[in-house]
Amino acid sequence: MRPHAPPEAVSRALDALDAGAYLADEQGVIMAVNARGEELLGRPAADLIGRNAHDLLHRNRCGEPVPRAQCRVWESVLAGRTGQGEGEWLERGDGTLLPVDWLATPCDTGIHPSATLVLFHSSGHPEPPAQRPSAVGRLSELERLALLAETTTLLTSTLDIHEALRRLISLVVPRIADWAVIDLIGERDEVRRFAVAHAESGAVKFREDLQGPMPPVPQESQMPLSRALRGVASSFAGPETYQGPPDSGIAVEQRRLFEATGMHSAVMVPLRSLHDVMGALTLGRADRPDRFTASDTALLEDVARRASLALENARLYQRQRQVAETMQRHLLPKLPRSPGRSMTARYLPAPDASHVGGDWYDAFTLADGATALVVGDVVGHDLEAAAGMAQLRSMLRAYVVSQQKPPSKIVEWLDRAALSIAEVSMATLVFARMSDTPDGRCELSWTNAGHPPPLLVTREGEARYLTDGHAILLGVPPARARPDATAELPPEATLILYTDGLIESRGHSLDEGLERLRRHAAALAHRPLESFTDELLRRARPPDNDDDVALLAVRNGP
Repeated sequence: MRPHAPPEAVSRALDALDAGAYLADEQGVIMAVNARGEELLGRPAADLIGRNAHDLLHRNRCGEPVPRAQCRVWESVLAGRTGQGEGEWLERGDGTLLPVDWLATPCDTGIHPSATLVLFHSSGHPEPPAQRPSAVGRLSELERLALLAETTTLLTSTLDIHEALRRLISLVVPRIADWAVIDLIGERDEVRRFAVAHAESGAVKFREDLQGPMPPVPQESQMPLSRALRGVASSFAGPETYQGPPDSGIAVEQRRLFEATGMHSAVMVPLRSLHDVMGALTLGRADRPDRFTASDTALLEDVARRASLALENARLYQRQRQVAETMQRHLLPKLPRSPGRSMTARYLPAPDASHVGGDWYDAFTLADGATALVVGDVVGHDLEAAAGMAQLRSMLRAYVVSQQKPPSKIVEWLDRAALSIAEVSMATLVFARMSDTPDGRCELSWTNAGHPPPLLVTREGEARYLTDGHAILLGVPPARARPDATAELPPEATLILYTDGLIESRGHSLDEGLERLRRHAAALAHRPLESFTDELLRRARPPDNDDDVALLAVRNGP
């Protein structure tokens, strides 16, 4: 996401400076750059704005990325304090290095109060970059510790396995190697080449043509990757390793890899969890002439160990999510067929693997021909919330089927059960009965226990919330009897029951979310029900929402 543009006055002030200048936000992402800065860096503003200044520009005199722990400019940006220095190097657009003196100071732009203004000018004629040293073998002890610390910090701050692996690649390419290859072992011992990545023009590029499924791991093979995938040991390899007759399908793929990448030296390290082997990390060199040595292996194995622990943690969270989602989906019912009405439902899990829980819907036909409709949300985002949802759903069904009572009485019984029987702290729900009157009209009666109100949309596009029948949420003893409400559903009108994940946003009020849902539902009123529901989810759900969503839509027949 590109940062907010600074006010025009700030941009004019930057262009008036004789020195190169850029504005960076609190994360070090470039917000603006002046014309002199574009000239010195040999990069247009479009290639700079929205990019992290440290990752894109800062290099040592050998042309290699500077560890963040050793970058004084980066330290000033993060600390929000004034700093200055000399003898730093910035990488220009053509790959040459620009020696600079610099000054960084906090700057309030009116949009980002914590922005930093970085001024720089050339400190002399650029020196030709020295021959790149061995990226691992000649790292200082401080650089090694910084790399390990950064590995731990970056990889343990995400619970998404793919994101963790991409972060691992960004740590080692091009700092340690020109190429990084990650092979993963699935639950059925199937091997997949997750990524083949290399450094190109200061960015990490992926070779999708070299990625994909791999042959099985041979148990007797002594070839380097086969040994690493069995967790035997780290191994070195070069193109010559795979020139002889291949002993397996993996050896054939490895020959293809070396030919396509031009790697002349590689090291293959197992990715081991506490219980099994998750895969292998291959680092290779093609552009730099030095080969990997035995002294490199210890650091690379330490990086792989830390990465494996983070990946195992992410895998456990994903398994928890899959268990909860599977339980939820099996508990969510098949919708009944009701003459004269169409009905559809959607359930979307939370984006965060740790956020799974109690959103649910239900619909079933009663003995008198009425249709029961329920949407609810148990407070919490874990397996306990999902289990509580299952308890409430089962008890509500039992009460509704066995008792011909108004919705309010059914929910009052459920209230008492939630406090004494079910393991539910708090929950919200809307319970409604949809039935036909003797004169052929469709009538809805409902009660609302602290839940967002149902939305009724006519075929002409008039949308209004059914705000009556509202009372306190479940799990809190009500001070008075719960109310009932009734309304008529016009022909071809659509009733929408939903959970708060469809309307809540950190950046907007609940009223704004309700209004956004109402307007989109009105605009889609003419669509068939399935298309209406899918498009409403796409348009109305806030992009920054981290909650799950349940939605039940019913359309009355003509």
